[in-house]
Amino acid sequence: MTHHGPQLITYADRLAGDLPGLRSLLDGPLAGAFDGVHVLPFYTPFDGVDAGFDPRDHTEVDPRLGTWDDVRALADGREVMADVIVNHVSADSAQFRDVRERGDASPHAPMFLTLGSVFPDGVTEEDLARIYRPRPGLPFTAMTLGGRRRLVWTTFTPDQVDIDLRTPQAWDYLTSVVDALTSGGVTMLRLDAVGYTGKEAGTDCFMTPATDAYTERIVEQAKARGAQVLVEVHGHHTQQIEIARKVDLVYDFALPPLVLHALTAGDLEPLAGWLRIRPANAVTVLDTHDGIGIVDVGPSDLRPGEPGLLAPEKIDALVERIHDNSGGTSRQATGAAASNLDLYQVNCTFYDALARDDRRYVLARLLQLFVPGIPQVYYVGLLAGANDMDLLAATGVGRDVNRHHYTPAEVEAALEHPAVRGQLAGLRLRSSHPAFDGDFTWDVDGTRGTFVRIAGDARATLTFDVADGSFEVRATGDDGEQVVLTDADVAAG
Repeated sequence: MTHHGPQLITYADRLAGDLPGLRSLLDGPLAGAFDGVHVLPFYTPFDGVDAGFDPRDHTEVDPRLGTWDDVRALADGREVMADVIVNHVSADSAQFRDVRERGDASPHAPMFLTLGSVFPDGVTEEDLARIYRPRPGLPFTAMTLGGRRRLVWTTFTPDQVDIDLRTPQAWDYLTSVVDALTSGGVTMLRLDAVGYTGKEAGTDCFMTPATDAYTERIVEQAKARGAQVLVEVHGHHTQQIEIARKVDLVYDFALPPLVLHALTAGDLEPLAGWLRIRPANAVTVLDTHDGIGIVDVGPSDLRPGEPGLLAPEKIDALVERIHDNSGGTSRQATGAAASNLDLYQVNCTFYDALARDDRRYVLARLLQLFVPGIPQVYYVGLLAGANDMDLLAATGVGRDVNRHHYTPAEVEAALEHPAVRGQLAGLRLRSSHPAFDGDFTWDVDGTRGTFVRIAGDARATLTFDVADGSFEVRATGDDGEQVVLTDADVAAG
């Protein structure tokens, strides 16, 4: 088993100002904690309507953040992951602006999806009702293309126009993106929203056989350029297991709600059930730039009758506990309370979701670090950030509660926080200790559990109790097995 140490997930601007600043932070106060970094969209512009996931030019670094040389410098001695936004491009891209002006006369016209592209023979009410979308309403926006009124396919927002991967124009575009990233030092490609690419008449237009074919094609391109692929799909846990068999890496999006359930309900059984069946070739997270996924542990929306990892009543209770723990701030940022909503996520920092309980918070991170996979840690989570209600009020975007813009002084102060120091101790152990190159064993008994990583004579052990948030980490060293970190260390500050 290849050792892949922890990675930081961050926007360059919101944590460190720009790409050189991010490198300085990773080489400075965060040294030894991270083997890699997932830099969230740094393309032109990085600050569009969807925080960079709507690039006008996906092949260029926004000059306000740096250059491709800065990306390559960031990749010196560490893995760099970047997003390939597979499903859509900005409605303000040069390609789509040309289509707006010239319509079907534009050479780029075949690249973009309209209602008629998928349903050339007409569409029924049943066809429309079947389409799966993560937000309310139908995924179409009326636009004028070359003087003709059309229904353009916009899965996420009217500013993000879906592309038609059945066309050579779309593949010329995606290939140019993959080439730009891999030549710029990026060795891990995250396929954003790839599950929505396979629009086919007679289907729900989500995770269709066409999606598998498109994913395989991008994986082949990536491997030919020496890169790995991480597939980003929120959905039923069986879908993640199926996808894991076909790609390098999948997200373990079930882990965050299961850890939250364990630590807030004192119930380890659902987590234990997932540990028995989860794929090992996973990227583990607690929080990301999006919300805390709920659909990932719920019953299947697409396969009626197939249960989830958490019963519906436990999911409802978990969501209410998150809202209570956050003092109601997550309720203001979630669902119909905020725009750009996702039906399957709760918008909240993980720290607030655990009521800012430092011991339970560090324990949550340790559980993530011991579970097999590549652990990714979101910058707000690393710094034990609270919900940014000022940013939510300014933008009206629910997910912005977990996308704080840190000043250098705020970063410096956060690094002294006991929950941050506890996390960094765990991250440095995970990054350096040879036990994490080996096997994983675990046991739970009521509210108590033991996670063990072992490789030859190297051993690291986490014992914990979710009832009171207590924990102890032991690891072998030159003088035998020693205590590395306990809940008392965190409580003592």
